[in-house]
Amino acid sequence: MSNRSLTVLGTLLAIVAVLYACQGEEAIRKAQYYTNGQKLYAQRCQNCHGSNGEGLGQLYPPLSDTIYLAGNLNKVACMIKFGSNETIEVLGKIYDSEMPPNKDLTDQDIAYIMTYIGNSFGNELGWIKTEEVTNSLAACNKGD
Repeated sequence: MSNRSLTVLGTLLAIVAVLYACQGEEAIRKAQYYTNGQKLYAQRCQNCHGSNGEGLGQLYPPLSDTIYLAGNLNKVACMIKFGSNETIEVLGKIYDSEMPPNKDLTDQDIAYIMTYIGNSFGNELGWIKTEEVTNSLAACNKGD
């Protein structure tokens, strides 16, 4: 093998190693957020949305609609923090019960919960970063 071939091969191996390390870091962070989110979900969300995200009859929606969640991540962050009294449609059903606010949750807590919900109940949305939640909440235009 020529020196140039070895250099190219070495560069490619270095790139693969960096990509693998980044994916490893992301998987670790996702697992951390998921685990912390599971605990917070049990404390804050499970009473209304169920231990399996099944919801509560016609009162509270299930959390298994990946399409709704993926299309409304910003809105979900706002709902968790500030509550909601608007009508939503989830899995073809209308829900209009009020969701209470959780103003004492930090952006980090909400990212934990969203990562848990986003990767449970048949959802696979990946790691929801704290920065994403912070940006979503800033866009809510809600007062304290």
